[in-house]
Amino acid sequence: MEVMEAIRTRRSVRQYAPEPIPAEKLDTVLEAARLAPTACNYQPFKLVIVKDEATRRQLVPACAGQAFVAEAPVIIVGCAFEDQAYQRQAGSMSSFAIDLSIVFDHITLAAVDQGLGTCWIGAFDEQAVRDIVGVPQDVRVVALTPLGMPAEDPAMPPRKPIEELVCYEKWE
Repeated sequence: MEVMEAIRTRRSVRQYAPEPIPAEKLDTVLEAARLAPTACNYQPFKLVIVKDEATRRQLVPACAGQAFVAEAPVIIVGCAFEDQAYQRQAGSMSSFAIDLSIVFDHITLAAVDQGLGTCWIGAFDEQAVRDIVGVPQDVRVVALTPLGMPAEDPAMPPRKPIEELVCYEKWE
């Protein structure tokens, strides 16, 4: 699959088939994450791969009750080492959230290429997720995504025209 095709066809999937993910497909998705660029190539992240059904079910209340999260055979918990990330992003902040966002973008696009679905989860209780999967206090939980075979084919949501999103040379 070409990159632009993956970008055009990626959707937030909220219904998953119960079948397990073949190991080679999961490995491909995780390799895409490993290859993601990060500021100064510090790679300040770790992914927790949750396959255990009981643990996936425990994550549902921590993810604002979004039950579909546990329907997928895998949940990826994206964690970042804030203190190990580049500390001068835009002159004054840590790059940890940006770095992990790039990693997750690679995950979502590689997943679509492998015929898998994802849904970027931003509504969650960081401390609850930390407690469930054993993330240390000094590590940030930035995002989660279920990963599995889609049991739906969502339509593309509307997008603004390019003219509303892009300007040249100066802010318009």
